[in-house]
Amino acid sequence: MCRIGAIKSKEFFHPSAALHLMLPQQEGHDNSGFAMVMQDMAGVFSKYKDKPLLSLACTQKGAKLVEDYMEANDFRQLAEWIPRGVKNVKLDIKAMPYYIFRNYDYPEYYRDASEEAKGELLLDTRLALRELLEKQEQGYVYSFWPDVLTLKEIGDPWDIATYFKLWDNNGDLMAKNVVVQCRQNTNYDIVRYAAHPFFLQGYTLCANGENTFYTKNKEYQKSLHRGYIGFESDSQNFLYTLHYVLQELKWPIKYYKHVITPLPFNELSLRSDGAELRAIRQSLGSLEINGPNTVIGMLPNGNIITCCDSKKLRPVVVGGDGTMVAIASEVCGLNAILPHRNQEQDVYPNEREVVIINDALEVERWKQ
Repeated sequence: MCRIGAIKSKEFFHPSAALHLMLPQQEGHDNSGFAMVMQDMAGVFSKYKDKPLLSLACTQKGAKLVEDYMEANDFRQLAEWIPRGVKNVKLDIKAMPYYIFRNYDYPEYYRDASEEAKGELLLDTRLALRELLEKQEQGYVYSFWPDVLTLKEIGDPWDIATYFKLWDNNGDLMAKNVVVQCRQNTNYDIVRYAAHPFFLQGYTLCANGENTFYTKNKEYQKSLHRGYIGFESDSQNFLYTLHYVLQELKWPIKYYKHVITPLPFNELSLRSDGAELRAIRQSLGSLEINGPNTVIGMLPNGNIITCCDSKKLRPVVVGGDGTMVAIASEVCGLNAILPHRNQEQDVYPNEREVVIINDALEVERWKQ
């Protein structure tokens, strides 16, 4: 079984591809959960790709709370997918009563707003819904963003996929980009919010490892942005830093690596950009991580990234066949979904680079 992975394809594909990436064999699964974020979707939601899609799991009362809130705030429902789970007592899944994936139109007074203003509205709405459901213990809200669906659940990944009929390619759910994990890393109990990947305003991220600077990262991040909440897993640190560097500071992706795993000070003095990188390390030192860690992320533009630190002795592997590129924490996952690829072209990222897969499926390697 693979722990984390991602797929980017030229054509829309079914979630079963992501399942085969993570679960190349049926035996030996971890029972802590399964989660995925799908981006650039087809199927049920293909007509509303520019409209925000709400992903949640809740009780009947929770569903009513959400409906009342959305109606009161002038969100109009456009489409929805409510999976009907397989009723089988032998399945290892802690199922919620309802799973709701619903497209909404923006409130009328926001339809001509800027994309930035819309993004802030969607964040505020998701945070309000999360607080509403948490206060009454009625459910979980995972994402509220155009063309993005998030599914999370606790249990055996194979059984979770069976419950949601994700093995059945009926055309309801299709996407070109998916980030997925079949095992949780959490600082606390196994809970739904701790399941990777995590999502915030178009940014998706999952990680494999342990961040011993979790507390330092958390306390600093809580002061940076209202969306940096929860901290059910140390891997959320990586997402919030990614969002902060790219979304808030508007820096290029290469600086993400310089923030989370900065170069030693003695090396900075030998570089032409050493003064700049030294200033970054000194001012954002509270965002530095301590591994071993491997990160897989997805950006709002659909690019997929991965990087690792110097303590991660077994990094992920990247491989493709011309129509699909995948990242997996174990090479057996790539072998399952891309058996005919040229394995000599597989990429094993080193500690000093960021690997990026763009829309043309080109694999870029940016050296730190």
